[in-house]
Amino acid sequence: MFRLRLPALAALPLLATMALAPPIQAQPAPAGSTLAAVRDKGLLDCSANQGSQGFGVPDSRGEQQGLDPDICRAVAAAVLGPDARIRWTVLTSATRVTALQSGQVDLVARTFTWTHAREISAGLQFGPVTFYDGQGFIVPKRSGVKRAVELDGASICVSAGSTNELNLADWARTNGVRVNPVVFENPTDTRSAYTNSRCDAYTLDASQLAGFITSLPRDEHVILPDIISKEPLTPAVRKGDGQWYDIVRWTVFALILAEEHGITRANVDAMLESQNPEVRRLLGVAGDHGPAMGLDRRWAYHAIKAVGNYGEIFERHLGQDSPLGLERGLNALWNKGGLMYAPPIR
Repeated sequence: MFRLRLPALAALPLLATMALAPPIQAQPAPAGSTLAAVRDKGLLDCSANQGSQGFGVPDSRGEQQGLDPDICRAVAAAVLGPDARIRWTVLTSATRVTALQSGQVDLVARTFTWTHAREISAGLQFGPVTFYDGQGFIVPKRSGVKRAVELDGASICVSAGSTNELNLADWARTNGVRVNPVVFENPTDTRSAYTNSRCDAYTLDASQLAGFITSLPRDEHVILPDIISKEPLTPAVRKGDGQWYDIVRWTVFALILAEEHGITRANVDAMLESQNPEVRRLLGVAGDHGPAMGLDRRWAYHAIKAVGNYGEIFERHLGQDSPLGLERGLNALWNKGGLMYAPPIR
């Protein structure tokens, strides 16, 4: 069906009321190596995306904007307070693992899929899912392709070092589709190759395709309806520092709990007067949950004050009023039909 545009690439056959609990006796955690290093530096070293609409792009001032940068801002605020600083390091899909392993960054929040190999073999630990995604395809509308299985014989652009490479191979093998993967080192080159017709299709996480299509000539491209993988996107840290892992994980949980309890960036100060026991524990009015992690009692308050709750972050960068216009879907709260669920602060 497709004429291969890169003759040097051979077609590859690519064959998936109760009694109250006793109060917590806070035991201030000894400063772990990462927490101590962040405090010594006075800043958080965090990953930056090369450019993914909604997830991480530099604004006109060069500041990173998107869901992932806001996760970094929340963690920085939880650890360093309202005047937290962040040093951004731009990472490709291929370099984000080594950058984290080597200590170049303290946290990777960069459209990072949680997989077994990355957690077990690469020495990483993944936090809570911040976006439930899946891999899809975009094609020129003139191709007439309606479903992914019609891409038999096609050249497909894909970024190196991403789960998208393996997913493409797995999907093709499972469905008996012969494709020619055209692999590029970074997403910028991959997108450029597709827009310059070096590939018949481009495969990427569906949410990122939704952002990419907004940069293309209107009505000339279409995202196919097929989703070929699960892509749980999460922040990641180095394995071996349990304190830092707890801090990152519970900061994300705090943003989800804030949405559940109606705590926003605008009303978080007023919510300090709430009589809801969990809200009081979350915001540090009661309990010693922050000190138990080596943080200030107001750790979650600072995080919410910096970026808002999870729903605010989603709507700001990905939701109906953003250029992407995505529905919440699986990323809605658990009590609104989605999968976003956080353990209680108690």
